Amino acid sequence: MTPHLAAIGFHATDPAALARFWAGLLNWERVDAGAADPVTVLPPDGKGFGLRFTAGAAPKSRQNQAHFDLTSATPEAQRETVARALALGARHIDIGQTPEDGHIVLADPDGNEFCVIEAGNTFLADTGVIGAVACDGTQAVGYFWSEALGWPLVWDQDEETAIQSPEGGTKLTWGGPPVAPKPDVNRLYFELTLAPDADEAAETARLTALGARSGPDGVLLDPDGNEFRVLRTPTP
Repeated sequence: MTPHLAAIGFHATDPAALARFWAGLLNWERVDAGAADPVTVLPPDGKGFGLRFTAGAAPKSRQNQAHFDLTSATPEAQRETVARALALGARHIDIGQTPEDGHIVLADPDGNEFCVIEAGNTFLADTGVIGAVACDGTQAVGYFWSEALGWPLVWDQDEETAIQSPEGGTKLTWGGPPVAPKPDVNRLYFELTLAPDADEAAETARLTALGARSGPDGVLLDPDGNEFRVLRTPTP
């Protein structure tokens, strides 16, 4: 059985504060398991993935390898999302977008980039509030994650790739070359979980055969060198 994408992890300077921001912006539920544990934000319908915030972020020195594209049902909804984000502590940033671009680029209180996409974007139709986790990456890494998660490719053109769960929801996308250098640990990472009865060694071997390799502190690295974690789901 393939692992489940349980969460997008954030290395944060203040995990609790960043969790409050994203819970308020997405209208998701914040769960604090304890002072020593990561702070988790979960979608109210229980579908898709959550967000997990851990301490230890290095000072921001580069644009993240991944960011969220938030969807908008109407132009008014886009303006409301931007206004709510700014009220919660976000700020406008310039990453090279033009005045003709319909999306709005913001940074959360920790400096993590995200976009609020204009209404009518057909690629993100029916995906949910987080329409895409848009990643800087190669075509090969898109193929890797398709096999790793068992999610089919829904876009594969000009070395750009996208995958989506068979159940729908957020798309994971990779923009193809040129891929920016990765000089240090990513702030955002994928957190996968295995079923309680899964063979962890066999799954690690499968991911390794697909192109993953071991990284520091028990993490794995995908073919582009991006960190991800594989955890076992606790037995109920």
